[in-house]
Amino acid sequence: MTAASQARRRRKADDLEIVALERGRHISYSACGIPYWIGGVVSSVDDLVVRTPAEFRAGYDIEVRLRHEAVGLDLARREVLVRDHGERRELRFGFDQLVLATGAVPLRPRLPGIGAAGVFGVQTLDDGEAVRAALDGREPVRRVVVVGGGYIGLELAEAFVQRGLEVTVVEAAAAPMASLDPDMGRLVARALESLGITLRCGEPVRAVEVGPDGRVRAVLTTECELPADLVVLGLGVRPNTALAADAGIRVGVTGGIATDAQMRTVSHDGVWAAGDCVETVNRVSLAPTAVALGTHANKQGRVAGINIGGGYATFPGVVGTAVTRVCDLEVARTGLRERDADEAGFRYVTAVVESTTRAGYFPGAEPITVKLVAEKRSGRLLGAQIVGREGAAKRIDVLAATLWNEMTVEEIAGLDLSYAPPFAPVWDPVLIAARKAWDAVEADVAAGER
Repeated sequence: MTAASQARRRRKADDLEIVALERGRHISYSACGIPYWIGGVVSSVDDLVVRTPAEFRAGYDIEVRLRHEAVGLDLARREVLVRDHGERRELRFGFDQLVLATGAVPLRPRLPGIGAAGVFGVQTLDDGEAVRAALDGREPVRRVVVVGGGYIGLELAEAFVQRGLEVTVVEAAAAPMASLDPDMGRLVARALESLGITLRCGEPVRAVEVGPDGRVRAVLTTECELPADLVVLGLGVRPNTALAADAGIRVGVTGGIATDAQMRTVSHDGVWAAGDCVETVNRVSLAPTAVALGTHANKQGRVAGINIGGGYATFPGVVGTAVTRVCDLEVARTGLRERDADEAGFRYVTAVVESTTRAGYFPGAEPITVKLVAEKRSGRLLGAQIVGREGAAKRIDVLAATLWNEMTVEEIAGLDLSYAPPFAPVWDPVLIAARKAWDAVEADVAAGER
């Protein structure tokens, strides 16, 4: 819808007809807000909706067709084959310009019982409504098993805890939050357990046990059986590119649609793609990547819409910045983990510091741990991770900005950051970590010279 809106701002309705097809019941909503609605922090589903179809028609002359699923593309004829779920019929829509914004789909492993009633993936607002309906239905829900300890899995675990449910998170890796290095992930694990969440790491799921009524009864791991009234999959997502691939549109090595800087598909003129379904480039490693985040999706949609409307814009890539909160624990990261740096061929040093979010003597000071990864010799920042309490996570934005601009940890250590006791110690944790990382860089250089 961002692409549609930007195109409309540049071309009037009598010059460009715009039709948006959506297989679900909602458009233009905050998918990132779904866990908070499930948990009751957001009171109404309507609060997540930015604009309705009626608002797009009245304000933008954009025709929105809900419950209209694109099921095929005929690029030679410039047509989209559409299934109208409301009227149970199939239609064909012609086009001059086509934007694919099919998003991502939750990873659903091929395991016995995975399709049972009561097993949910949460990617769209329709998915969130299905989970809410299950929680509020006739069948009582007391025990929830979340499969996967990534961002969405832990955010949903928090939502269920807030509803007073017994929650177990099952993670195949040795620590939750695979987007962090294991040492930082272990900090997250300890915090989760202190919140009353049962965390079982190093236990891949091998099956879902189904009762005679066809509903989930338990999750079976390699180590135990976990009774469950409801199961949520938090194993991450993959780009939803089946429609594009079936039509012959080029898909990249990450599974996302390959586009140029203007968000045009590299294989077909007049076909554009944006959002979770596309492949982009990591500005640090220079490797292709697929990142499912609303921030990138909106920027890419804006770029596509501007270009379709006759303007000019490009998408510059990503550095992998992300942030989340689980109860009162804040987690953030940007750039490369140690494993990513290894795969990209960098030699690096690391620095980890523990500090407080405010001056230590000031009421409300909370713990914060900052980890930096910096390139050997040059000292260029390669990545950063933060785990802490209130006031910790948004410090990642400073590090993301320095990473974007290829600054060294020596330069970061000299930044003129704000200071007052209610907001930070006199040496901000970011500056302390940068100084420690630069010490490691210098020590490595000195050792090499000896």
